[in-house]
Amino acid sequence: MNSEAKKKDRVIAIVGRPNVGKSAIFNRIAGKRIAIVHDESGVTRDRLMREVDWDEQKFSLVDTGGIMTRDAATEKDPIVAGVRAQVDSALDDAAVVIMVVDVQQGVQPMDEEVARIVRKSGVPCLLAVNKCDLDRHEEGVSDFSRLGFPYFPVAAQHNRGMGALMEAVLPHLPEAVNETEKRPLRVAIVGRPNAGKSSYINRLLKAERVIVSDIAGTTRDSIDIPFTIGEGEQARHYTLVDTAGMRHKHCIDSAVERFSLFRAEESVKQADVVVLIMDPELGPTVQDKHIAALIQAEQKACVMMINKWDIAVEKEMKEKEATETLYKILPFMNYCPLVLISAKTGYNIRKSIEVIDAVAAQTQIKLPTGMLNRTLVEATHRVVAPAKAGKRLRVYYAVQVGTSPILIRMFVNDPKLATKQYTDFMTRTLRERFGLEGAPVVILYRARSRPEDDEKKGYFTTTHETVYKQEEETAVPKTRKPAPKRSSKGRITLHPKKRR
Repeated sequence: MNSEAKKKDRVIAIVGRPNVGKSAIFNRIAGKRIAIVHDESGVTRDRLMREVDWDEQKFSLVDTGGIMTRDAATEKDPIVAGVRAQVDSALDDAAVVIMVVDVQQGVQPMDEEVARIVRKSGVPCLLAVNKCDLDRHEEGVSDFSRLGFPYFPVAAQHNRGMGALMEAVLPHLPEAVNETEKRPLRVAIVGRPNAGKSSYINRLLKAERVIVSDIAGTTRDSIDIPFTIGEGEQARHYTLVDTAGMRHKHCIDSAVERFSLFRAEESVKQADVVVLIMDPELGPTVQDKHIAALIQAEQKACVMMINKWDIAVEKEMKEKEATETLYKILPFMNYCPLVLISAKTGYNIRKSIEVIDAVAAQTQIKLPTGMLNRTLVEATHRVVAPAKAGKRLRVYYAVQVGTSPILIRMFVNDPKLATKQYTDFMTRTLRERFGLEGAPVVILYRARSRPEDDEKKGYFTTTHETVYKQEEETAVPKTRKPAPKRSSKGRITLHPKKRR
């Protein structure tokens, strides 16, 4: 059992029957320190998985659908079957489970069924007795002791008891491995000349570490600056790279500036996260598009920032309008978070640090194989796979094979059938479910025949046959080509006989 526990990642799964407040607890824990910061509210709600930082402890938080008992009526329901399969995958990957129950409804038969499933999995479990909004509600908490797990009265909506619950949950997580201590992550600050890159770094470090001037092109070389977020064993170590302003190649008129551009491009290629800083007065220019395209082509994580927002406020610019305009001009970067900052006044500087730290964490995330495959199964049900010449793309299973960028190897019947539109759809699905804002996701296809032993290993077990049956039913029927006509001398010709 100990050897199995060591193989577990730092994953906490939330389970329970429907309507007991699992999403409220999920949002409360995740909201302690939000992994990805958005200006728009409600973006991070109803996620399957999120990276969370609670009291300097980083872990992955998994939300699951409500478990319903299986009987003759619900056994054939695909939604119930899908939710149960999703929960089973979460239990396989989790190091500890938070089971949620409702104190105002008391112990229900479905609660006992959920407890039985969790006990069978062998994963450590703690009971969150939710909706203890008033002191009198805590009188019924002891009734849940019969489920056999340590219980904690909480009220997620009012943030009552969550600290005590998490204090008991965190010790069950395996020891964290701080890979950034040995290899600090590189964060390249890029942008056009005079966008405020050096000013931002100085404000970030609270010291004049880089020469700042209003004259464009002051920074000639890429400068590496050590930077640390957090304290103790959970501290994240970074190397900030201040780069020269990137002008268009046709505007360069000196060998020194050409060399500076080359070094800036190399900094992007070597970076783990790239911060693209833009000027609000000029807006996203053509050169900003070129820089963004370079970041995407190199498959780098990205955080976009608009500096000098104090000047924009004086000119009565609105944050919502600026955000909508930027994403409209750079639609291919809509997966990257945007932060409006002012290096001069310090506006949103702390928020920018949190976003950079969160995106960097997303680039190193390891997606649980079971949850990854469940997500892809659901995606194949929503959109019909592409087909060509009567042959439809069949997805067998997928595994993650790398980080920074996140590499997903998807085993299919024929990689040539995969289209860019279908790959983009799969990528968007992964981002929505796992909250991969700013992180590059690359899907690699590999041909493989459908092995029978893959089903025994649990890949796509619940819906495997359903997927293939749907594909066969929706496959384009093969049309037989007309036989070529023969001439009077017996030779085959592709042209009809000319009229005499």
